[in-house]
Amino acid sequence: MLKGALHAHSTYSDGEFTLAELREVFLSEGCSFLCMTDHAEYFDQQSIARYVAECESLSDKTFRLVAGLEYRCERDMHILGYCATKLTQSVDPREVIRHIGSQGAISVIAHPKDDFFSWIESFGTLPMGIEMWNTKYDGRYAPRPGTFALLQRLKQRAPLMHAFYGQDLHWKKQFRGLRVVLDCDSLEPAAILAALAAGKYSAQKDGLVLPSSGVLPQALLEEFGRVQARSHRMWRFLKNSKTTLDRLGIRVPESLKAQLRRIF
Repeated sequence: MLKGALHAHSTYSDGEFTLAELREVFLSEGCSFLCMTDHAEYFDQQSIARYVAECESLSDKTFRLVAGLEYRCERDMHILGYCATKLTQSVDPREVIRHIGSQGAISVIAHPKDDFFSWIESFGTLPMGIEMWNTKYDGRYAPRPGTFALLQRLKQRAPLMHAFYGQDLHWKKQFRGLRVVLDCDSLEPAAILAALAAGKYSAQKDGLVLPSSGVLPQALLEEFGRVQARSHRMWRFLKNSKTTLDRLGIRVPESLKAQLRRIF
């Protein structure tokens, strides 16, 4: 079994950690792998080659950095490509899903907005998974129940789709407590990719275990809904407060922003 995390950003795109720092942070927290998804639009052919090479150079028998990309599509839809390292000019999400698949990589729609659900359901080409819980977008306390319902509807057409769980890590003070445990004994990228593709994993946070199937008890989904609603109300209050302060020309201290990132 391997413990690690999915969906992280480094200084190659808009993250605060270098790749070397990410290795040390996650290794010190008992992890043995981290799947990177730096934003594709930050790269050209030269920098993507350096990115892949550095992920490889920082990997050994104790820890693996798996290079991957996050593609920005039309309407600001984001699609993760776990183990995808080829750039594309397309912003059509269906073409991007096919582009990721052509690399033998895993395509996952990241933190889908609620108003994207019907659009996603219209896709003729579906990804290998949907990100059920993104602790940056959804918050650290609970995912949105509607995303689990979306996945179950999509699985009626594509039964092998999986629920993915990611940190969307950008900031050094950001919450990092959502882990993924793989039923896998090898740190080779191909083995990690195969375990993810086969759904041989679960997500874990504070004693909660979430399956790759995305099938959860109704009572737990209802509790997620209540917790998510409370968290979102507080987040909206803080966001509106910041907007008001910005209009008054009052800058929120970076130290306070960092602490709020720990909380939310």
